[in-house]
Amino acid sequence: MLDNKPHPIMARWPAQSPDKIQLYSYPTPNGVKASIMLEETGLPYEPHLVTLSDADVKSPEFLSLNPNNKIPAIIDPNGPDGEPLALFESGAILLYLAEKSGKLLGKSAADKHRITQWLMFQMGGVGPMFGQLGFFYKFAGSEIEDPRPRERYVNEAKRLLNVVNTQLEGKYWIAGDFSIADIALAPWLNALDFYGAKEVVGWDDYANVVAYVDRFMQRPAVQRGKAIPARA
Repeated sequence: MLDNKPHPIMARWPAQSPDKIQLYSYPTPNGVKASIMLEETGLPYEPHLVTLSDADVKSPEFLSLNPNNKIPAIIDPNGPDGEPLALFESGAILLYLAEKSGKLLGKSAADKHRITQWLMFQMGGVGPMFGQLGFFYKFAGSEIEDPRPRERYVNEAKRLLNVVNTQLEGKYWIAGDFSIADIALAPWLNALDFYGAKEVVGWDDYANVVAYVDRFMQRPAVQRGKAIPARA
């Protein structure tokens, strides 16, 4: 349980149910990793909407939880050894919740490592590269006349899509059974739709990826989690 001294973030986002995991997030590809994981595992939690505005993510209260000013972040009042645990970084949160719940991290030590490698693939590759593609294709970077930045990230997105498409050949999920690797990866693949970049990367050429994202999005926990926290 949380001790008698509340975490500083609770001055701005008060906990109504302090005995539950507190989720501070926004429904972006990174943010929904945590909410989908919580829905998939059934762990009790309380969501708090933290917008991407500087007023929220750069507030002293949020920085007290995540000095890197990025969502998502969590506080588990019943962490290891019964002590509160505050965590940021979506990949770290997925690993922690998987270990806490005993779910979605495989059935063996070997499974865990195979799943973790695909989690790291998303964290170090798909997320950063697709995010840059979005910046240069849809957002402020699209105003740059030099085509090379866009070409770089379009080509890198295509390369990564091919890696995923090849890995999924004859497979239902990226690392065997459904796991945290899928919860990390699929929302970022789906982000190409939000960026309006499916056509430029040749989305329909990656049949395994298309079917994979469709399967993922049909899961009931995903349907719930992708809209949590609810936008104001």
